[in-house]
Amino acid sequence: MAEPERTERRLRPAPLLFEPSEAAADPEHFFDLESMEDPGELLERATELTLAFRTATDRATEFQAIAAAQLADPGRFDRLTTADIAQRADWTEDYAKKMVEFGRDLLRGPKNP
Repeated sequence: MAEPERTERRLRPAPLLFEPSEAAADPEHFFDLESMEDPGELLERATELTLAFRTATDRATEFQAIAAAQLADPGRFDRLTTADIAQRADWTEDYAKKMVEFGRDLLRGPKNP
Protein backbone atom coordinates (compact mmCIF):
# COMPACT_ATOMS: atom_id res chain seq x y z
CA MET A 1 0.00 0.00 0.00
CA ALA A 2 2.97 2.32 0.29
CA GLU A 3 3.17 2.61 -3.49
CA PRO A 4 -0.12 4.58 -4.05
CA GLU A 5 0.91 6.98 -1.31
CA ARG A 6 4.23 7.53 -3.07
CA THR A 7 2.47 8.14 -6.40
CA GLU A 8 0.21 10.78 -4.86
CA ARG A 9 3.23 12.46 -3.31
CA ARG A 10 4.99 12.66 -6.67
CA LEU A 11 2.02 14.41 -8.26
CA ARG A 12 2.42 17.35 -5.91
CA PRO A 13 5.46 19.55 -6.42
CA ALA A 14 7.69 20.11 -3.44
CA PRO A 15 7.06 23.38 -1.66
CA LEU A 16 9.56 26.09 -2.47
CA LEU A 17 10.78 27.46 0.81
CA PHE A 18 13.05 30.42 1.12
CA GLU A 19 16.44 29.51 2.40
CA PRO A 20 17.94 31.45 5.32
CA SER A 21 20.09 34.30 4.08
CA GLU A 22 23.30 32.75 5.43
CA ALA A 23 22.59 29.55 3.46
CA ALA A 24 21.73 31.49 0.30
CA ALA A 25 25.02 33.37 0.60
CA ASP A 26 26.93 30.07 0.40
CA PRO A 27 27.28 29.18 -3.32
CA GLU A 28 27.72 25.50 -2.44
CA HIS A 29 24.41 25.38 -0.57
CA PHE A 30 21.24 24.57 -2.46
CA PHE A 31 18.17 23.50 -0.50
CA ASP A 32 20.41 21.23 1.58
CA LEU A 33 20.92 18.87 -1.37
CA GLU A 34 24.68 18.98 -0.95
CA SER A 35 24.40 17.33 2.47
CA MET A 36 22.41 14.30 1.25
CA GLU A 37 24.49 11.15 1.12
CA ASP A 38 21.90 8.67 -0.15
CA PRO A 39 21.80 9.00 -3.96
CA GLY A 40 18.22 7.71 -4.07
CA GLU A 41 17.08 10.35 -1.60
CA LEU A 42 19.09 12.99 -3.46
CA LEU A 43 17.49 12.04 -6.78
CA GLU A 44 14.00 12.08 -5.26
CA ARG A 45 14.43 15.48 -3.58
CA ALA A 46 16.18 17.03 -6.59
CA THR A 47 13.36 15.77 -8.81
CA GLU A 48 10.76 17.24 -6.45
CA LEU A 49 12.56 20.58 -6.56
CA THR A 50 12.80 20.44 -10.37
CA LEU A 51 9.04 19.89 -10.63
CA ALA A 52 8.36 22.63 -8.09
CA PHE A 53 10.53 25.12 -9.99
CA ARG A 54 8.84 24.21 -13.28
CA THR A 55 5.42 24.72 -11.72
CA ALA A 56 6.53 28.03 -10.22
CA THR A 57 7.94 29.13 -13.58
CA ASP A 58 4.68 28.30 -15.36
CA ARG A 59 2.61 30.20 -12.79
CA ALA A 60 4.96 33.20 -12.83
CA THR A 61 4.81 33.26 -16.64
CA GLU A 62 1.01 33.32 -16.50
CA PHE A 63 1.13 36.28 -14.12
CA GLN A 64 3.62 38.04 -16.41
CA ALA A 65 1.23 37.53 -19.31
CA ILE A 66 -1.73 38.85 -17.32
CA ALA A 67 0.25 41.91 -16.28
CA ALA A 68 1.38 42.50 -19.86
CA ALA A 69 -2.21 42.27 -21.11
CA GLN A 70 -3.39 44.68 -18.43
CA LEU A 71 -0.60 47.15 -19.20
CA ALA A 72 -1.44 46.99 -22.93
CA ASP A 73 -5.20 47.38 -22.37
CA PRO A 74 -6.45 50.10 -24.75
CA GLY A 75 -8.92 51.21 -22.07
CA ARG A 76 -6.12 52.34 -19.76
CA PHE A 77 -5.16 55.99 -19.92
CA ASP A 78 -1.58 54.96 -19.07
CA ARG A 79 -1.48 52.10 -21.57
CA LEU A 80 1.96 50.84 -22.59
CA THR A 81 2.99 49.81 -26.06
CA THR A 82 4.34 46.32 -26.61
CA ALA A 83 7.76 47.94 -27.14
CA ASP A 84 7.51 49.54 -23.69
CA ILE A 85 6.40 46.25 -22.12
CA ALA A 86 9.24 44.42 -23.87
CA GLN A 87 11.77 46.89 -22.54
CA ARG A 88 10.44 46.66 -18.96
CA ALA A 89 10.40 42.84 -19.00
CA ASP A 90 13.62 42.43 -20.99
CA TRP A 91 11.77 40.66 -23.82
CA THR A 92 11.78 41.10 -27.57
CA GLU A 93 8.82 43.04 -28.91
CA ASP A 94 7.52 39.93 -30.72
CA TYR A 95 7.59 37.98 -27.46
CA ALA A 96 5.80 40.85 -25.69
CA LYS A 97 3.04 40.72 -28.31
CA LYS A 98 2.64 36.98 -27.74
CA MET A 99 2.58 37.48 -23.97
CA VAL A 100 -0.09 40.20 -24.26
CA GLU A 101 -2.25 37.83 -26.32
CA PHE A 102 -1.63 34.97 -23.89
CA GLY A 103 -2.57 37.25 -21.01
CA ARG A 104 -5.76 38.33 -22.77
CA ASP A 105 -6.67 34.67 -23.24
CA LEU A 106 -6.05 34.01 -19.56
CA LEU A 107 -8.14 37.02 -18.55
CA ARG A 108 -11.03 35.83 -20.73
CA GLY A 109 -11.02 32.57 -18.83
CA PRO A 110 -11.57 29.00 -20.00
CA LYS A 111 -13.27 28.53 -23.34
CA ASN A 112 -16.49 26.56 -23.42
CA PRO A 113 -16.37 23.64 -25.87
